[in-house]
Amino acid sequence: MSDRDQPSDPLDPASPAAWRQGPAAYLAGRPPAFTAPALPASCYLTMRDGCRIAVDVYLPQGDAAHPAPARVPTIAIFTPYYRRFVTSDPTIEVSPNCGRYRDAFVPQGYAVVVVDVRGTGASFGTRDALRSPKERDDYEEIAEWISQQPWSDGSIGCTGISYLGAAAVFLASTRHPAVKAIAPLFAVTDIYTDQLYVGGVLSCIWTGRYDELMVALDQDDRPALAKFAYYGNPAFQGPQPVDEDPDGRLLAQALQQHRSNCRLSDMARELPFQHDAVLHDPALTLDVCSPGYYARQIPEDVAIYSISGWYDGAGYSNSAITRFLTLPNHQHRLLLGPWDHGARSNVSPWREQAASQFPLLAEVLRFFDHHLRGMDTGLQHEKPVHYFTQHDERWQAADAWPPFEGKVRLHPAADGGLSASAGAPGSDRLAVDFSVSTGTQTRLERLGAVGVEHYYPDWDARQAQYLHYTSPVLAASAELTGHVTASIELVSSETDAAVYVYLSEVLADGSCRYVTEGNLRALHREGLSDSPDYVASWPVNRYDRATARLLVPGEPARLLFALLPVSWTFAAGSRIRLSLGGSDQGHGPQVPHGRPPLLDIRRGPEASWFELPLAAPLSFVS
Repeated sequence: MSDRDQPSDPLDPASPAAWRQGPAAYLAGRPPAFTAPALPASCYLTMRDGCRIAVDVYLPQGDAAHPAPARVPTIAIFTPYYRRFVTSDPTIEVSPNCGRYRDAFVPQGYAVVVVDVRGTGASFGTRDALRSPKERDDYEEIAEWISQQPWSDGSIGCTGISYLGAAAVFLASTRHPAVKAIAPLFAVTDIYTDQLYVGGVLSCIWTGRYDELMVALDQDDRPALAKFAYYGNPAFQGPQPVDEDPDGRLLAQALQQHRSNCRLSDMARELPFQHDAVLHDPALTLDVCSPGYYARQIPEDVAIYSISGWYDGAGYSNSAITRFLTLPNHQHRLLLGPWDHGARSNVSPWREQAASQFPLLAEVLRFFDHHLRGMDTGLQHEKPVHYFTQHDERWQAADAWPPFEGKVRLHPAADGGLSASAGAPGSDRLAVDFSVSTGTQTRLERLGAVGVEHYYPDWDARQAQYLHYTSPVLAASAELTGHVTASIELVSSETDAAVYVYLSEVLADGSCRYVTEGNLRALHREGLSDSPDYVASWPVNRYDRATARLLVPGEPARLLFALLPVSWTFAAGSRIRLSLGGSDQGHGPQVPHGRPPLLDIRRGPEASWFELPLAAPLSFVS
């Protein structure tokens, strides 16, 4: 089902072989006909409960020879990161979070409406969660307002990266009839599973650095904001008031309300299990704050383009894939590239430059042109799935996910090897050290707005931290695409533990490249989810209180879980390595606190194994 015999140059994506017409080629044939205004019109919209929400409206500008249409489709953007800054330097971008959407869509004949979500920017109100049902209700009211404007042709699309992409799912799930297409980019589906508690382990990035970022933005704390790469420009002077508030008096009132916003660092600790509610409100769970909880309410005539990257934080690539699998009847497309969170960087070790060269918003423009404007874009002739294979450095296309069904099972061997046969029973000791860490240039730092460009540069130096199982030398290259599954049988000295598994390629010269990882807290080893809101082609643990079980020291237990997905070709002459650890300092807390466990990893028939999604069987040098 995958087009895997056509080479392409990812740095010249004008016509990559996986597309009949690549996004750059599409954009070249769609020159902008209009310009964006120097400044938007802005105003407050009053919600059902009296809360005032700040909105910017950018309309395409024509000239006497080519006037802009009287009515145009709208792209809605919902952000907690300021729709615009006040700046002391008129030459810098006033909208570092949303300016890209203005520049991509307004010159192409779309209105772009940018919204400070409730409790952020110049909007009034408080946020009672990371995102909540109250906020979702706001989106429906704003969609109704847009559809009633004299410049609106009655059709709305929605897109954006991360929080903004999740908002697109929220908006479509309200079933407002004007919403016709959404493109969630690098956006979460289930907050517990893919964001706050990946593997059942609390994220120190989300409850630490990201929470600090949001407090700094919400309270306009400029000294605190200065340390964040994307918002720390000293020329930024706080959120831009709306036009009706020239002296900033209303803005000051809104910022005062923001001081009562939810602190994610506090809230997350009340929700250690999937489906838990905060102590003060039995209805407020991470479920009702998650886009996936509402996604199946999206009408089937709403088109969806789910986009993510292989190093997109912890679980965001899972979010894109499960959204695609959960909503198969929505003219749904899936794109998975060699990117970190937001595609700020091409993460492949074989890239020619750090910045991604893929024209992502050109691909999204084609999608909106097709579904909002009814243009003949040729999109209907493209495969629904596109993904990038690292080390092969090429795009591929497929009809479905996963793109192929092949699996190869490998077993840990007595000599630290990785074998196709289980071998004799035995065990290997892993003495957990809570100082072990993957470092500060990992896939996770970008979630806290850290400007990482070089990922896992010290992976070689960190190899001594882990228990390794390494295959013989590969006689031929091997493409792995999808989710590696780990089934670990262990005996622990403590009643709980966290197990981290890392997949690496050991090159012919002996150097080691990080490929992907996965983890599971042993407490959550029992029970796999089969939620209709989170359809998956890989094992997804339940993480709830009903199935939580402590380990019994000295007794064997099995942990079954998936590593994060990836597409990667192991070269002939390389070896495949799977490594185990029990800690990732800086990214997850100690499990259990202050009691580093001794883990005996069981080998042999019916003991531990790893299942790899490979396009063809492995062959090794004899």
